[in-house]
Amino acid sequence: MAENKTQVTGVSADDFIAAVEHPVRRQDGASLRTLMAELTGQEPEMWGPTIVGFGRVHYKYATGREGDTAAVGFSPRKASLSLYGLTNAPEAAELLERLGKHKTGAGCLYINRLADVDEAVLAELISLGYRYGTTVLHRR
Repeated sequence: MAENKTQVTGVSADDFIAAVEHPVRRQDGASLRTLMAELTGQEPEMWGPTIVGFGRVHYKYATGREGDTAAVGFSPRKASLSLYGLTNAPEAAELLERLGKHKTGAGCLYINRLADVDEAVLAELISLGYRYGTTVLHRR
């Protein structure tokens, strides 16, 4: 079976965020780093070259494919902030209705900037996503 492409790299997440070119993405990335660390109790780890992840979970699909991934995380991409692990819980749908300007797709939540969303609702999504990912979705 092929090895997962996105693995922990050991690169400093803080250095990665500090090197983001776009000033709003860089500031939003720093804010998300702080918020996610506070809410999860985990320090950030770089997953691949562009994903800042918090916590680790092991998954195994019915196909037999398995591996490790971040419980929640984000990437300050050029087009938008991509947030991972926040839309899986059934309760996330109601929170997304109150979040503010965003898009979803392929298990990701996309926002242009933190100023576009209600940060209290985002904090609820992060906490819910982390709890759901580490206890329900990916039981060891």
